[in-house]
Amino acid sequence: MRIELIVATYNSPGPLRLCLASVAAQRLQPDSICIADDGSGPETAAAIAEIAAARPVPPIRHVWHEDRGFEKGAILNRAIATSEADFLVFIDGDVLIHPGFIARHVAMARPDRFSSGSLIRLDAEATAAVTVEDVVSGRVFERAWLRRMRAIDRFGTWLKTMPFPEPVMALLDRATPVQRAWCGANASAFRAALLAVNGFDETMKYGGGDKELGVRLANSGVPGQHLRYTAPLVHLEHPRGYADPEHKRANKERVRAERRSGLVWTPHGIEKRARAS
Repeated sequence: MRIELIVATYNSPGPLRLCLASVAAQRLQPDSICIADDGSGPETAAAIAEIAAARPVPPIRHVWHEDRGFEKGAILNRAIATSEADFLVFIDGDVLIHPGFIARHVAMARPDRFSSGSLIRLDAEATAAVTVEDVVSGRVFERAWLRRMRAIDRFGTWLKTMPFPEPVMALLDRATPVQRAWCGANASAFRAALLAVNGFDETMKYGGGDKELGVRLANSGVPGQHLRYTAPLVHLEHPRGYADPEHKRANKERVRAERRSGLVWTPHGIEKRARAS
């Protein structure tokens, strides 16, 4: 089984460097890395080229399109369409993944399931304080460090720091009542399952596009399973100038409607066509 890590990014070369440093520290490395770039400028391309030259294994490919506003779904579709891997793990370029992150996603890989995790969020002040050494050493995943950075704000967040042995945390994954929705910053699926639903709906802008994909996967017979407490990652804070409250409201209603209708295929995905009868 070939594994590819797909990293979505946009004009954030600093966080992307930290993210890829956490990838380099994985106990299980992917066979390849795809940077799905939603129109970044030359600084991001230069950072990717520098990292790829310094660490040629696993190989990094850079998939880019012109900046036309928030079109994350479109660039992820291009990444999926051009991938040669069987199993795809998705993160954002502003997250730091635990050393066991990819291994856990792979251990839970099933053709009839997608996996989805969650985030431990840093505020802007804590984000500015993160160094490469914090990432490489694993300090950013230590409870003491996260507590100092004000990231452990509730019991559920504390559980995401994996305070108990993995079998216990895995049991909590299965028991959690939280909806099994696709989380774009922490998700995985077999490529064939994503192709069967035609990938992301590119008409969905920020706020709901990830969940919409998860609903269509579930409708197709590929429901979600939680890695909420066994595949943690730390999210770096950033501005969201592209967020539109009206789009988010409309997208939520669309997701609810698709859950009721059983929709599987989008004509606005990897292939721009209605589903063949």
